[in-house]
Amino acid sequence: MSNVTSAQAMVGMVRVSGGSYLAGDDRFYAEERPVTEVTVGDLWVDVHPVTNALFRWFVEATGYVTVAESQPPAEDFDGARPEDLVPGSLVFTGTSGPVPLDDWTRWWSWVPGADWRRPQGGDSTLLGRELHPVVHVAFEDAQAYATWASKALPTEAEWEFLARGGLAGATYAWGDDFMPGGRVMANTWHGRFPWENIGPHGFHGTSPVGTFPANGYGLHDVTGNVWEWTNTPWTADRSPERTPASSCCAPVNATALAETDRRVTKGGSHLCAPSYCLRYRPAARQGHSVRSSTSHLGFRCVVRE
Repeated sequence: MSNVTSAQAMVGMVRVSGGSYLAGDDRFYAEERPVTEVTVGDLWVDVHPVTNALFRWFVEATGYVTVAESQPPAEDFDGARPEDLVPGSLVFTGTSGPVPLDDWTRWWSWVPGADWRRPQGGDSTLLGRELHPVVHVAFEDAQAYATWASKALPTEAEWEFLARGGLAGATYAWGDDFMPGGRVMANTWHGRFPWENIGPHGFHGTSPVGTFPANGYGLHDVTGNVWEWTNTPWTADRSPERTPASSCCAPVNATALAETDRRVTKGGSHLCAPSYCLRYRPAARQGHSVRSSTSHLGFRCVVRE
């Protein structure tokens, strides 16, 4: 049962009137096609992704234990060695130089002990990261928080409508120019992925929510910083007959390759670079295994009227 009142739930949210818009984009990746007219209802939406501070409030109130903090059940991983069935999560580590971009295991590592409290594993902490988006949250963790907060995860259609901020057909959440007037508008990768990040915005990982300009609906970090869960099952594209597809930027937990249930994630992250993953756009979409967590995946919530 939720411990949050309706009034508390609306704190940090803005109301956005619903409407129709053209979802998707036929100029970039195949999974974004075809462009389709979609209608969504009126929504209240979190101004920014759920932060570490907010998620800690939830955990302290409920005693909730995330997927990354739990020992993987042996029955789900036939043949796995007992010593490998330990709590942990996927952490990004930049390479020392150029590498082929067709193998995400070159820069993603399964790190025992990595979770939302210890985003890099080991002795890492949340000190100084209280206002950064929470990461290492699986789909069910995001769902649990949303239920406790008397909210919900958005659908893909709702999320994209909100991220566009009222701009019809614009490439980015702020328009068609990636850096208007030379201004950095989102926390994305600048340089040659995955080894050279020049970081003109001053960050080499997640950034405090609200650091970059809001979109037309007053929402921060709708692109870049962290990918965000939606409640929509993943399919290869937007056509009526759709089939599951793999994901380049949302890697599957290496110890959970049998997982087939995925949800759409949106918005891109601080790891998205034009040379590898031009997905810091409202239309961009990826699929992610529901019980897999990473150091660049979070969420925000909505309340439907």
